[in-house]
Amino acid sequence: MLDIIKKASLSAVGSTNPVTVLYGTVTNTHPLEVNVDQRFSLTEDFLVVGESLTEYKRNIAGEEVVIRRGLQTGDTVVLLRYQGGQTYLVLDRLVKPS
Repeated sequence: MLDIIKKASLSAVGSTNPVTVLYGTVTNTHPLEVNVDQRFSLTEDFLVVGESLTEYKRNIAGEEVVIRRGLQTGDTVVLLRYQGGQTYLVLDRLVKPS
């Protein structure tokens, strides 16, 4: 009976925290792979990347110009883990203040 109560209380606590914030480092771009806290790696099958982190180029006056660079090896990123832990949103790239 005590075990059932413990499991129920842990489940209730887990449901109040629907996302977890993690930090990772891009270790590969094609295919995308992110190492999280030097503990485990996530492949692109588990990652969702927003448009703001994808490369965007335009032809301007006959020259290709990078408007927005995509993720690159070595980038530090902020990840949000959805409840259940199967999907991670790559929220943003971290930059060092200059």
